[in-house]
Amino acid sequence: MPGTIEQQKNGWRYRVEVGIDPGTGKRKWATKGRFRFRRAAQKAMNEVLVEADQGVGVQRSKTLLGDYLDEWLEGVADDLRPTTVNGYRQAVKRLKSKMAFVKLQDLTPLTVEKAYRSMVTDGLAPKTVRNAAALARPPSPDHHEQEAWTAEELNTFFSTAFGHRLFASFVLGATRGMRRGEVLGLLWRDLDLETGRLAVVRTITTVNGKAVESTTKTKKSRRRVSLDSVTLDVLRAHRERQELERKDAGSAWHDTGLVFTREDGTALHPDGYSHMFACLVRKAGVTPIRLHDLRHTHATLALEAGVRPKIVSERLGHATVGITLDLYSHVTPSMDGEAAEKVASLVQVPGHFAPTSVPPPPSSGAEAV
Repeated sequence: MPGTIEQQKNGWRYRVEVGIDPGTGKRKWATKGRFRFRRAAQKAMNEVLVEADQGVGVQRSKTLLGDYLDEWLEGVADDLRPTTVNGYRQAVKRLKSKMAFVKLQDLTPLTVEKAYRSMVTDGLAPKTVRNAAALARPPSPDHHEQEAWTAEELNTFFSTAFGHRLFASFVLGATRGMRRGEVLGLLWRDLDLETGRLAVVRTITTVNGKAVESTTKTKKSRRRVSLDSVTLDVLRAHRERQELERKDAGSAWHDTGLVFTREDGTALHPDGYSHMFACLVRKAGVTPIRLHDLRHTHATLALEAGVRPKIVSERLGHATVGITLDLYSHVTPSMDGEAAEKVASLVQVPGHFAPTSVPPPPSSGAEAV
């Protein structure tokens, strides 16, 4: 790419061509001056040339980005889970809304970054936008505390929801930190009420407004967890209730094998299930949270109770313990403080005493030694 360096009254300046503007079809130039030395201007120009060269590594082609993305999506759709394909389809739709008529040859990191900024301006969350070219700088995801109930709020909700036909599902979500789809996709054959073990292997999610059954989100999501005695009792009571519903439905009953169903045995729609939860939350008068936040509540309470992050991570089905620590970073400072005090209680530093070993004050009238 052509570039020039010239001397001016206030120092050295470079001017370099950095490609073609996809909107106007005209050449784009980068110019910067006020360099004290020529070699400094040369070095800066070389860096711009390298970046511009990385942005035009595609062979000359008239193919538009929108057409390429449609063709790519069609090629990978058969090998992916329906939920994954739907996610890709939404991402492609967002990209096409900003760059559909950009030629592949003209696609640069700056073009993608401009599209990123436009998407965020349109109201999309930064996490949603992070999905395109590696050389572009995507917006940083917002890191914020996960919404969670206190133990008192959770107990209040349970008191309100007790007696609801899906009460056991809410208990399971809170005591085992299962995702909504994992709860709805649970089969009785995946649950052993004798040994107190549960296998998470499938999920029911929403794709284009329809409930779709598939495998779990990731390989790590497929896991086995232990059930406490209280949750087991709640699930046994739920099984008895479902048997009564089966008898009442008679020939209209659908034997899906699902643990949590409609009154006729068919699968629950995830959105309808979330609506039921929201209604119970309003009735309970506790802090409004999403159904997914029962999972966050479980993780928060477990960490606050001293359960090791590695164990919490495995129970949640996170890919790494780092994800768990990042999501619940607001919990770890108190854990860190408790750990510090516990370690300090085990060591003896000259001149310092543990609270239980501090010498008693001298009695009244006694000489201080």
